[in-house]
Amino acid sequence: MVGNYPAMTIASLPAVLVIAGSDSSGGAGLQRDLRVLGEFGVRAVTAITAVTAQSDKDVKALLVLPPDLIGGQISAALDTCRVGAVKIGMLGDAATVVVVADCLARMPGVPIVLDPVLQSTSGTVLLDSAGQQMMLSRLLPMVTLLTPNLLELAQLFGDRSERILDRGPQAILLKGGHGEGAQSIDLLLEAGREPVELASPRLPVAMRGTGCALSTAIAVELAKGNSLEKSCRVAKDYVWTLLRGCEVG
Repeated sequence: MVGNYPAMTIASLPAVLVIAGSDSSGGAGLQRDLRVLGEFGVRAVTAITAVTAQSDKDVKALLVLPPDLIGGQISAALDTCRVGAVKIGMLGDAATVVVVADCLARMPGVPIVLDPVLQSTSGTVLLDSAGQQMMLSRLLPMVTLLTPNLLELAQLFGDRSERILDRGPQAILLKGGHGEGAQSIDLLLEAGREPVELASPRLPVAMRGTGCALSTAIAVELAKGNSLEKSCRVAKDYVWTLLRGCEVG
């Protein structure tokens, strides 16, 4: 067995295309995404949007790659194998948002999970205001699922947060990790459906990269053909298990 799948079936599974920034510390970003995909036994193809020099404490340097190179990576990935879902993390700037949106427009029907990475845990801006506005106008209408935490929700939508679905995404998973209470409750919102609460016991631990891990795990389950609700539940359980391991350790 490899991950959750027999080794003989891995080649037949659709790949997940990860579009994200590189985190030299390995705690978040593309490195975290690849670790998750490896644990689930799913093939990854990638497009690196930016390179960062960072530790668990701060971002020391940041370079956003040229849009043509980002677009070339996406095209090459799509030429390599069948992609069953896309996970988008750090985008870096408005030009990157445009090229990613242009590339993904050629992939109708493929589920897209957008984790809106706006700043690092230490506070470094990873997508400026121009990039955020471009993401809302160009990318959001293409997205299957948006996965903001409470802080990202407020920064992107302000007091208009109750109208997010009007902006285009098919669904939103509002993460409750920054909330309070004994339960960490994520809220799944889909047009035409009652909100679904996904709850787990809140653990007294913190770990970088949980948002990356959650969105990537959801993309894996969508690539397997699972429903959005089941995909979110599997991913939430996976992240809770990661956090539980930190508590025990």
